[in-house]
Amino acid sequence: MADAATYTVGDAGGWTFNVAGWPKGKRFRAGDVLVFNYSPAAHNVVAVNKAGYSTCKSPPGAKVYQTGKDRIKLVKGQNLFICSFAGHCQSGMKVAVTAV
Repeated sequence: MADAATYTVGDAGGWTFNVAGWPKGKRFRAGDVLVFNYSPAAHNVVAVNKAGYSTCKSPPGAKVYQTGKDRIKLVKGQNLFICSFAGHCQSGMKVAVTAV
């Protein structure tokens, strides 16, 4: 079993607008860690389900991260994240990562 990898969402640009294409070409495994770097005054990270991802709405009870340096361990299957600040998800501040 290989050690878990750590990926910074958006690379040097961090968690910001138009990061939806960031996972392309990367292979993620369950147990890998996504690092979300951002200004907590301007953004957050919300773990959502498929409906929340497609509608840009946080479902009731969704886990909200807001430290600005969040580390989130991937689970097997789809891992979906949005920024719930008004208009942000709609402007491409969302990311879908599938882990094997």
